[in-house]
Amino acid sequence: MSDPSAKPASSTTVPEVSTAASASATATKSPVPAAEAEAQTATGTTSANTPASPKLAETTETTAPTDAPDILPASHWIQAPQVYESDEDSSYGDDIVSSTASLSSSILEYRTLHGRTYHSERGNANSWNPNDAQHNESMEILHHASTLMQDGKLFLSPIGDDVQRVLDVGCGPGIWAIDFADMYPSAQVIGVDVSPTQPQWIPPNLKFEIDDVTLPWTYKPDTFDFIHMRWLVGSIEDWYGLYKEIFRTLKPGKYFENKESSAIITSDDGTVTDDSALSQWGKVFNEAGKQSGKTFRVVEDDIQRKAMEAAGFVDIEEHVFKARTWPAEEKMKELGQFLQLALYHDIEGFLMMVWTNTMKWSVEEIHIYSAHLRRELRSKNLHPYYIQKVVIGRKPNVGEVP
Repeated sequence: MSDPSAKPASSTTVPEVSTAASASATATKSPVPAAEAEAQTATGTTSANTPASPKLAETTETTAPTDAPDILPASHWIQAPQVYESDEDSSYGDDIVSSTASLSSSILEYRTLHGRTYHSERGNANSWNPNDAQHNESMEILHHASTLMQDGKLFLSPIGDDVQRVLDVGCGPGIWAIDFADMYPSAQVIGVDVSPTQPQWIPPNLKFEIDDVTLPWTYKPDTFDFIHMRWLVGSIEDWYGLYKEIFRTLKPGKYFENKESSAIITSDDGTVTDDSALSQWGKVFNEAGKQSGKTFRVVEDDIQRKAMEAAGFVDIEEHVFKARTWPAEEKMKELGQFLQLALYHDIEGFLMMVWTNTMKWSVEEIHIYSAHLRRELRSKNLHPYYIQKVVIGRKPNVGEVP
């Protein structure tokens, strides 16, 4: 089932497993703020089975100076009092509660930072999300919330039933690819990611490849019937170049779908104030993206549409969702609970790489800030949300005039 016309020479393929059983995977990358159940403490420990790894420099310097006066210093959260609310004031209370033998050893030599593991050095890749079990669980919850947000749909593109080859870019632990392969058993599905955290038991029509999607692709032109990508915000330096590779390898007349999240957490009623932990989340991430050259402002700067237009896509459409962590109405309550749980479960995992390495926060400062954020997430007096945007584009047919 391997596709000789669609296999990057630089990639490492995780062996396929001849079973249709799809193990529950844990999604990756992303997104950014999504929030759910409570964890009383979040120490961000890794599994005892996680491969030993070389250590990243554990930064404990003071917060990096910035030109953004609206960002509060890390020391603010140490001094700020924590006002805890009773369980009655909480939004949800107790409701929040194969083989890789063929992979080279270098790929499995995960890097560690303050007890969390990250992908090995490979190409130019620099994902800021941990690849350990705790963070993967948060990403799996986000995947479920994303599906609920889209009325139970795995994707929004009108791809039809005749889908032969599908690529999931930045698949992480692979839950989207697994669900898609189950939905389209006659399609050949490839999930590509820089980190080999995918499960062993997967549908027989699915395979995972380990590669850096920011490097030049070796897939042949006009290979795929559908390309899906989500939650790579903060990990990509050249979005326009990436979209051009996607356009080149997509068949004429077929669709590309990209979902990204804003880092900005706000409210429509003013309950999320500028000095709140919720508001500071996006301010710090956006400043970090400015310093690193890997922007977190993909949604705000309309990069998805602009990059699609520049690559040559047509019939571009956008779907904008407010990801709310509080139940505005009864039917949205389940979605709000899952969004809250995803972030609440591993706040430190989302922060550790970017806020220590780029913004120079200490681990202690991150833990204290996280405690403030968890308190605010529990408050039913705050009505936060952030934006998730899906942008879909079609590659023109041969001879079609855009």
